[in-house]
Amino acid sequence: MQTNWQIGSLFGIPLFLDPLWFVILGLTTLNFGFAYQQWGTVAGWSAGLIMALLLFASVLLHELGHSLVAQSQGIKVNSITLFLFGGVAAIEEESKTPGKAFQVAIAGPAVSVILFFLLRLGASVIPDSNPLHEMMGDLSRINLVVALFNLIPGLPLDGGQVLKAALWKITGDRFKAVHWAAKAGQILGYSAIALGFAIDFFTREFITGLWIVLIGWFAVRNANSYDRVTTLQETLLKLVAADSMTRNFRVVDANQTLREFADSYLLETTTPEVYFAAADGRYRGLVNINDLRNTRRSEWETQTLQSIVHPLNTIPTVIESTSLAEVIKKLETEQLPQITVLSPADAVAGVIDRGDIVQALAQRLNLPITAAEIKRIKEEGSFPLGLQLGVIAKSVEK
Repeated sequence: MQTNWQIGSLFGIPLFLDPLWFVILGLTTLNFGFAYQQWGTVAGWSAGLIMALLLFASVLLHELGHSLVAQSQGIKVNSITLFLFGGVAAIEEESKTPGKAFQVAIAGPAVSVILFFLLRLGASVIPDSNPLHEMMGDLSRINLVVALFNLIPGLPLDGGQVLKAALWKITGDRFKAVHWAAKAGQILGYSAIALGFAIDFFTREFITGLWIVLIGWFAVRNANSYDRVTTLQETLLKLVAADSMTRNFRVVDANQTLREFADSYLLETTTPEVYFAAADGRYRGLVNINDLRNTRRSEWETQTLQSIVHPLNTIPTVIESTSLAEVIKKLETEQLPQITVLSPADAVAGVIDRGDIVQALAQRLNLPITAAEIKRIKEEGSFPLGLQLGVIAKSVEK
């Protein structure tokens, strides 16, 4: 599996390089190196490499713009990664308002525009005969192109984030705004793919056409990803604990002895089960089998389950109307294997674990998840890596 390489950190944000970054570094070096051959072979190729590195330094500053504004809003930035198509900041959650989302989105292009003016100013004070004049001029124009390109109104580009913030402000619905901005990104991506093939066919500029096709494919893939994740976020807020809980638990007599309980229930099954003890028509609490094992066998004949149960107000619980997003956050934050679901009368309505949640989502969204996979999730106690439900739930606005 391809892994990124950490090269350091800035402002507490880890910096990574995708291995494919070296491909574009080489191509960019070749492009600039050929353009600067009038300065001599060694000087030309050296300048080409320096320009390629400065270009990605500009991309890094662009992503830092997004990241630092997000951090100022109390949002964690997990990483910045430089890869084949530039860079991406992994921002953990959405801004709380459309205005703040706009600030994060526009920060990157704003940094690129500032770099354009600073580099332009620097080039203007350097004599035309100095190679730095041309290099700074080229880098300034590239930063302007980066800013303008990123402002194209479609996800995953910054312009798509700006469009999303505007639509969020207009409609008051963040999810609808993301869907519309993602649709714009899909249209733009498919248009780029069509344009790339047209360039290949009519002009025979195969490298240019292929590059535009790749950019279009990247845009479509990421726009689709935004759309799917947003649909998943909506579903996690719409579905509640009652929609995915099961009644895979047993209610046992709290007044029976530990020996009676062990003989009646533990000897007849090898599969771990959930037990709740009840007496006089009321739930007394959860039976933890480990507590039974830790009790001296000599006391099993006299002690009742009542003596070892964990009252409902001391165990992790949610109510039936709790959203699945909140259930997932609780499971992940407290590293729980499962959670007890309580009815409005504070009785045990059901239990819910990660497998139950995935099964409910699979049924609602028609996800191709088999019963065997659900069983594995239950046994391992972790969500599938492809779904990243813990991260998605954490990013959902309350």
